[in-house]
Amino acid sequence: MKALIVDDESNVRKIIRFMGQWQKHGITDILEARNGEEAKALIDLESPEIIMTDVKMPKKNGIELIEWLDANSYPGKVILITGFDDYSFMRKAIKHGSFDYLLKPIENEMLNETLARAVESWKKEEEERSNVEPGVYEEAKKLRLNKGVTSACNGEHFDPGEIALSLPQAEVYDLTLIYFYQTHHSDPYLQHLTDELVTREWGNAYALQNDPNVCVILSVQGQFFPVEEWITQHIDIPVRLVSGLPLTSLKELPQSFQSAQRAMAEQNFRAIHRLTDLDDARRMHDIVAFVNEHYMQELSLDKLSNRFFLSREHISRRFKQENGMTLSNYVIQLRIKQAKQWLSQTDEKMYSIALKLGYQDETYFSKLFKRIVGMTPHEYRNKEGDREIRELELLHESCKCNEGVL
Repeated sequence: MKALIVDDESNVRKIIRFMGQWQKHGITDILEARNGEEAKALIDLESPEIIMTDVKMPKKNGIELIEWLDANSYPGKVILITGFDDYSFMRKAIKHGSFDYLLKPIENEMLNETLARAVESWKKEEEERSNVEPGVYEEAKKLRLNKGVTSACNGEHFDPGEIALSLPQAEVYDLTLIYFYQTHHSDPYLQHLTDELVTREWGNAYALQNDPNVCVILSVQGQFFPVEEWITQHIDIPVRLVSGLPLTSLKELPQSFQSAQRAMAEQNFRAIHRLTDLDDARRMHDIVAFVNEHYMQELSLDKLSNRFFLSREHISRRFKQENGMTLSNYVIQLRIKQAKQWLSQTDEKMYSIALKLGYQDETYFSKLFKRIVGMTPHEYRNKEGDREIRELELLHESCKCNEGVL
């Protein structure tokens, strides 16, 4: 195994090299880089399994390096090294797959404990990777394409060239949004649609990562009607199709997506008047089910209003009638329940739990937890740990008593 130490201070690199118990964990080669650019070159050449990188460095800093590694689906484990406990840095690091972080000055015990966990985690994932079928790699490629198209639709940076490689060559493309009403049943249909588009050289389909209900179809101009006909014949669950502006360049993808969104919003407005006779209780049941499934994401009355074609005031009133509390309090209760489970059953760090539950501020989450539960997350974790120890002791005593009877 190989390890890469990235830091612009030579003393820090020497200290880490000296303190690390490398041989104990099967690490035979220790590489060094002074900044993110040098690190990229070494990573491409040597493929180290463990990467320890400083945050603040010239040319390319640690966060930019982690973002690059994440964008390239790098399988190695990254440990961030920082001189200050900055929550914003940690949030970015977690978002892009950082394994853990170390605070300067680096402590010998903490360094080797983190190194041991990183190596163990890498070995476990490497074993899983060696056992997967070849199709998994194609799936990873598809996920990367979905990520690129999602970034484009969100107005974020994306690579048009990468998307172009997944499409047949054409001067103009059509963009179509396909909206699935039943999210849990859409995957097999989406895969079938994608295979058909590629096989017939009509285009390709991409699942939006931030909205599993919506799929983006990019097709060669003039092929929309064959695509629509195929969808009508082979997809037997409710869907809705909306077209955006034609694309003379894939750089226009964000603008075309926005035009399709506007067309969908107009359809939604007209649909509101057609849904007034539907059973209100059934719709509220669907709303509660949606909240139960997505409570760790950002939820609001406006979002529910747009999705279920009901006014935010109506949802607010009926939700409280059905559940005995407001939407925000209901979401908080679900999040606190999940937090208690993670605190008692895992060693997940507090800031990581807060982020997973949708809270960007660990301090706010801790105060909210204490207000609901009556103790801080740390106190709750310690209490649950003590309770488990007592139960084990009682079980042990019971076993000893049984042995005496025999």
